[in-house]
Amino acid sequence: MGTILIGTSSWTDPTLVKEGHFYPPEARSAEARLKFYATQFPLVEVDSTYYFPPSERNAVLWIERTPKDFTFNIKAYSLLTNHPTRPDSLYKDLREQLPPELAEKRNLYRDHIPGQIVEEVWQRFHDALMPLHSAGKLGAVLFQFPQWFVIGRRSREYIVECAKRLKDFRIAVEFRHESWLSDRNREETLSFLEKHDLPLVCVDMPQGFDSSVPPLAAATAKDLSMVRFHGRNTGAWNAKSETASERFRYEYKKEELQEWIPRIHGLAERTRETHVLMNNCYRDFAVNNARDLGALLNLD
Repeated sequence: MGTILIGTSSWTDPTLVKEGHFYPPEARSAEARLKFYATQFPLVEVDSTYYFPPSERNAVLWIERTPKDFTFNIKAYSLLTNHPTRPDSLYKDLREQLPPELAEKRNLYRDHIPGQIVEEVWQRFHDALMPLHSAGKLGAVLFQFPQWFVIGRRSREYIVECAKRLKDFRIAVEFRHESWLSDRNREETLSFLEKHDLPLVCVDMPQGFDSSVPPLAAATAKDLSMVRFHGRNTGAWNAKSETASERFRYEYKKEELQEWIPRIHGLAERTRETHVLMNNCYRDFAVNNARDLGALLNLD
C-alpha cells in the first residue's frame, strides 16, 4: 500500500478565511495561516498560480513556512492550459511586448500570443517552481484542461508537450470534457496516459454536463495517483456566479465519502503515493471533509 496524502485545494479561500472556523484567531497573516494549515494536513494545492504565474520568491517563502515533508501541488497557469487569461496577469515586461490589438483584449489565449512570449512564460513558470522541487516539496503540477479541450490528436500532442516542457517535474492531467472518458474512448485515453506515464486526475463532480467525467478510479502512472473532489452542486455547476467558490459550495456527507474509500485504497495499492484533494473550498467544507476522509481511511 502506497502513501495517501490528504489536503485541500486552497488554504487562502476568502470564505474560509473570513467566514470559516478553521484558523485560530491569532492566524491573521498569510504566513501564520500557512504555518497552521501545515500542522493539520500534509498536502495542499496552490490554486493562485492558475490566475497569476508563481514567483521564485513565493516558492521560497512556502518552503520556509512548512515542515520538511510537506507537499505542494501547483495548479498550472491558465495560459498554459488553454484557458482564457487576463492580460494583466502576464509578467509586466512580457505584457508590454504584446501587439496593441492583443493588449487591449479582455482575455488572451495561448494560440494567439507570439511564440517567443509563450516560450518565456513556460521558462519562467518552470524556474519559479524549481526551489520547491529542489527542496523535495513539489508534488505535481496540475494541468486542468478546459471544457473545450476535447479528445483528439492535437490535444494528445499538447499534453505530451506539456510533460516535456516540465520534464523536471511530475505533471497530472485533469479533463473537463466527457469525450475523454466516455465508454467509447476510455480505454484509448487511459492507454495514452499509461504510455506516457502521466497520472490521470480522478474526480468526484456533478454529472450530466459536457464538462462531466465519471467518478473513475484509474492509476495510469506508477509513482502518483490523484483524486480531486469538486462537490456535487449540480444546480450551480454551470451557473454564472460572482465567485468560483459558489460552484463548489457543497459539503459531502460521510456516506458519500465512503463511496471512495475502496477506490482510494485501490489507487494506493497501485501507486507509490496517492494525493486526495478536497476542492469544495467554501467556508469550512473542504477542511472538514478532508478530516472526515482521513478518519474513514484510518490515517493518523
